[in-house]
Amino acid sequence: MVSGTTPAKEAPKKGTLRIAAAALAASSIENYDFFIYGTAAALVFPDLFFPGHSPLAGALLSFSTFAVGFVARPLGAVIFGHLGDVHGRKRSLVMVLLTMGIGTTLIGVLPTYDAIGPAAPLLLVLLRLVQGIALGGQTGGVILLALESAPAHRRGFFSSFALAGGPAGILVGNLAFLLAGLVTTSESFDAWGWRLPFLSSVVLLGLTLYIQLRIEETQAFKRLQRAAKADTAAGRVKERPKPPVGRSPVLEALSRYPRKIVLIGGAYVGINVTYYLFMTFAVAYGTNEDILDMPKNRILLGVLLGAGFQLVLLPVAGALSDRVGRKTMLTAGSALVGAWAFAFWPLLNTESPVVIAFAFIVGLGLLHTTMYAPQGAFFAETFPTATRYSAMSLSIQVASVVGGALAPLIATSLYAWTGSWLSIAAYMAGVCLITAVSVLLLPETYRDDIEEPVTPDEDEAGTVTTA
Repeated sequence: MVSGTTPAKEAPKKGTLRIAAAALAASSIENYDFFIYGTAAALVFPDLFFPGHSPLAGALLSFSTFAVGFVARPLGAVIFGHLGDVHGRKRSLVMVLLTMGIGTTLIGVLPTYDAIGPAAPLLLVLLRLVQGIALGGQTGGVILLALESAPAHRRGFFSSFALAGGPAGILVGNLAFLLAGLVTTSESFDAWGWRLPFLSSVVLLGLTLYIQLRIEETQAFKRLQRAAKADTAAGRVKERPKPPVGRSPVLEALSRYPRKIVLIGGAYVGINVTYYLFMTFAVAYGTNEDILDMPKNRILLGVLLGAGFQLVLLPVAGALSDRVGRKTMLTAGSALVGAWAFAFWPLLNTESPVVIAFAFIVGLGLLHTTMYAPQGAFFAETFPTATRYSAMSLSIQVASVVGGALAPLIATSLYAWTGSWLSIAAYMAGVCLITAVSVLLLPETYRDDIEEPVTPDEDEAGTVTTA
């Protein structure tokens, strides 16, 4: 990665659009699997797996199991990051998809507390751990699958397809719950209707087979392998970063780029926390009997509209980051979302379907997209190819433990403590400030040539010193 150079504009490589579509599909289904758990945690899990508690206490217990998935994500980042840096992005992603598909499908057939007692929540936690491990490796895999095969001047645009899997997964997941609610009565939905979205995860098996048979390894990883073989043959191993064999890429990243890993984690916190507050906590806030007690379809429709707008605008915002820079987009988005937090919750409090839809469209669909779209390219471009999967995944997933994992719990606790939406808005503004500061402390990357190997003389500012 050479800072300050402008990549030459080349046409998309053969198969780039197909790879971007595969990354979008993989990310969408993975996020669908992971996020339908959050919707179920807000709507049905308190009564089915944690009976005998007040609505607020049941929500806290249910969101605790939701957080468990995030705790496991750093482990997934280490496992699949190592696999991706050593054996290839495609192989790692295939293993990720299989792991998530199995874990999610098993949740769909899990007996409830009434059937097997305390074993039910224990098994739920175990399967949530499996989901977390899978998603810990998925984020880096799909982003690199798209970005490392994209033209240099369009990395933001193509990597946004991998990120679009987030809102796409939420969109399809919430639509699945809406449809399940429409075709079942309230009693049958609680009895078996909620299982249908989880059982639908079996489609991951077909996508896994497609990626295994039809998608090629990324160009950047292929070049790294060729360079490593050439250097080994010529006796120049010490002149390049560690090749994709030998020392653990995770340890290599931690020893070479500790400051960048911490700052990328800080940059991710605000994006992650506000995302889960929009997508998951807002559902509980709107439907909980101790807060607003609105019909679940009213709040789910708002989430659907917000996610739909985000899905459409992500490629636009990604392409814009290729022109104005990643840092400009991230800092502006952080400021806008932090400010909107103080309007979002009062708009939900109106309980008006139109006003609620407006709150989600602006907050999630427009403002959050501004900082969400450039993150994949920015985070990946910060690290060299040899350790990119491990370093980026570890940064994101460790941050997700203190970010998204705790976000619904912290927001629920803040409301229980203060009885006011103001505390939640202040929480959102605070994490957005962390993101903005972290981004400002990192170098801009959108003009960097990420394909040139980084020498051991690379400094923490992202430049390369030459003899």
